[in-house]
Amino acid sequence: MKKNTTLLLAVLLVLATVLSACGNKDKSAEGASGSGTTAKPVKLEIGMLKLTSSAPLFIALEKGFFKDEGIEADVKWFDAAQPIAVATASGSVDVGATGITASLFNMIAGGQKLLIVADKGREQKGFSSSALLVHKDSSIASVKDLKGKKIGITQTGSTFHYMAGRLLEKYGLSLADVELVPLGKVNAMMETLKSKQVDAVLLNEPNITAVVKEGYGKVISQVGDEIDYQTSGVFFSQKFADNRDAAVRFMKAYAKASRYYYDAVLVQKDGKPAPGANYDEVINIIAKYTDQPAENIKLGLPYMDRDGKLFADDIKTQVDWYFKNQMIEKAVDAKSIVNTELLDEALKALGK
Repeated sequence: MKKNTTLLLAVLLVLATVLSACGNKDKSAEGASGSGTTAKPVKLEIGMLKLTSSAPLFIALEKGFFKDEGIEADVKWFDAAQPIAVATASGSVDVGATGITASLFNMIAGGQKLLIVADKGREQKGFSSSALLVHKDSSIASVKDLKGKKIGITQTGSTFHYMAGRLLEKYGLSLADVELVPLGKVNAMMETLKSKQVDAVLLNEPNITAVVKEGYGKVISQVGDEIDYQTSGVFFSQKFADNRDAAVRFMKAYAKASRYYYDAVLVQKDGKPAPGANYDEVINIIAKYTDQPAENIKLGLPYMDRDGKLFADDIKTQVDWYFKNQMIEKAVDAKSIVNTELLDEALKALGK
């Protein structure tokens, strides 16, 4: 009897050890994902530009918000918007963060797949995100004075092309009234303005502030003061979007970083932006990732929705404009490009 009792106790001890090990393993996996689940860690690549509007991504990387969700994120840097959209649609990168362009809509029209899932910068009155600049010696004082002039943009069908067209239309002009000069890269636009090879350029932050501080350019129109415009977005490749658990975890990290950015630099006092919590930290993070002085960053902080929500209705406005101006081959259903469900699910999990 004593022998049987000893054997039973030994079996129970082994069973308890096994159950304890399983419990610790589950807790470890839960801690690794940071989302209260045993979700498998995910490696992904984000394609982006060194722009202030990428701030939430910079913050999520720097503060470990992606790691908290079990996401190991690497960055692939680009020089223009179109290649990022191409890379995302092809799956060369899992996530793209850049301007919403005609080329993106053409890819969709041609059967390629990617989804716009979140805000990454929009034009909003009172905030410096994108602007029309001329040389400091120029006599051009307003958009109306651009008739017959050369305007530097990155590429045909780019966000800068769109902004130029919309600004001209607002002031009774059209694209036919100017000469658009595609220059490929943002730094090329800055150089051609400096050397007076073009009469005007469209730039975004922190490049606007850099040009003004260097002293060779001046702003004649802030785009956000003229039109409401979802300039850029966060894109998911179809493959990554189909991994719903990982996609939602990414959105949780992104929304958390968007709130961190908004609360640091976009809170308002007496109707004007005022430094909020973690202001200096966020400025320094942006400066680090954009290779710009912190003082430049402070002078041009683009507006973004606090929760990262997309101005979805504007996507249709853009599709219609590009189609009207024969920059996309056929009309595209904007609803087929936009996915707000992933962010909504993430926000529900995060709470207010």
